[in-house]
Amino acid sequence: MTLENTIDVILHPVRMRIIQALINQQITAYQLKEILPDIPQASLYRHIKKLVEAEVIHIVNEIPNRGTVEKVYSIHDPNKAVIGPEELNKLSKDEHLGLFIKFMANLMGEYERYLNQEKIDLAGDGVSFRQTTLYLNDEEFAEFIKEMAAVYTKVTLNKPQKGRRRRTLATIIIPNQAKDQ
Repeated sequence: MTLENTIDVILHPVRMRIIQALINQQITAYQLKEILPDIPQASLYRHIKKLVEAEVIHIVNEIPNRGTVEKVYSIHDPNKAVIGPEELNKLSKDEHLGLFIKFMANLMGEYERYLNQEKIDLAGDGVSFRQTTLYLNDEEFAEFIKEMAAVYTKVTLNKPQKGRRRRTLATIIIPNQAKDQ
């Protein structure tokens, strides 16, 4: 599969939601359907198949169930579900902009699904979006990223359980043009 095809597989809005649902979990298509009830079943199965073919997700178990076999899916290698720096460096400016637009469209879809719920409480649910400017030299920036990664790692390893609510957190870092100061 080509780099462009892999990127298209990962960045499709439905497949991104499937990937997010599978992080740190092993679940069946039926369980995915419960997590993503707005996705039609046939469409969900089609997208799962595409992710398996691209080796982004894997079948980790097959459970016999009333004359059929229920497959259990997982992400064995989380690096397969992300686009690495080597791949990103191969893309043109237009391709980067296209990726960013897809990323933003996916975030907008998440936010729209939240807003379309019957009852929402923006403050109580912790909804926020903000932008800030940081002034950091390269060493300070590297330390900042390392500290953020440690915080993210701690909470992304949480498994779904009663009392825990799935939340989407997105981070975008955009440097200004380099200037000698």
